[in-house]
Amino acid sequence: MLIYRILSSLVLAPLALGVVWLGPPWVAGMAALGAAVMGWEWARLCRARRFGVVGALVVLSAVAAIGVAATGAYLLSLGVAMTGALAVWALGRLGGEREAPWTAIGTLWIALPCVALVWLSRDPDIGRVTIIWIFVLVWVVDTCAYAAGRGIGGPLLAPRLSPKKTWAGLLGGMAGAAVIGYAASRLVGPPAAAMAMLCVGLAIVEQMGDLAESFAKRHFGVKDASDLIPGHGGLLDRLDGMLVVLPAVAIVELLEGNPLQW
Repeated sequence: MLIYRILSSLVLAPLALGVVWLGPPWVAGMAALGAAVMGWEWARLCRARRFGVVGALVVLSAVAAIGVAATGAYLLSLGVAMTGALAVWALGRLGGEREAPWTAIGTLWIALPCVALVWLSRDPDIGRVTIIWIFVLVWVVDTCAYAAGRGIGGPLLAPRLSPKKTWAGLLGGMAGAAVIGYAASRLVGPPAAAMAMLCVGLAIVEQMGDLAESFAKRHFGVKDASDLIPGHGGLLDRLDGMLVVLPAVAIVELLEGNPLQW
């Protein structure tokens, strides 16, 4: 299992970084492809492995929101995502599906971070650096949390949400994030203390995203969102932390400006 995780990361990480380096149109394309796959996984997760019209609407809503965001109409893209989620809920309820609220919430959970990704990458220069920083941060937090959790163990962080997450893993992820914050300050220029504190806060957010997906999988009685990626489960399993970090960074940038330009 560990070997599969390493091999998958060696393939996926350079591919994602290469797309980011190519610029906004390519980033939007990557976001749309990722949203389509995650929408397929989420719909099948909520609907007992069935996809159907509701599943197609989940995918269409997320991809349409990303397409609108790619034109620069960011507020409209949020409206498209919310309208799509409402349509998913209504169609599910009409079909008598008890889990329709979960399906609708998941539509937003997938669409909004992808819109945030497109928005954060809108400037070809600082956007490229920002997305690379976010990707590296999330990957380091995930790796450090996994290593500390497996190596140290100890009390569980939230046993009702996840049977494996430990306090040691959370602290390990926070430590890795602090290092990334310091490195970013040295490479790009923002104050070291501010960047370290921001990255540590984002590490906590990232772990909360991981816990949220673990809770969803426990609710539906499955181990992984899918078996698409060897060693990782599905794309949702791989990107659960990223899905909350991207909107968090977007909110920070809206309120205080781009962190890398502080």
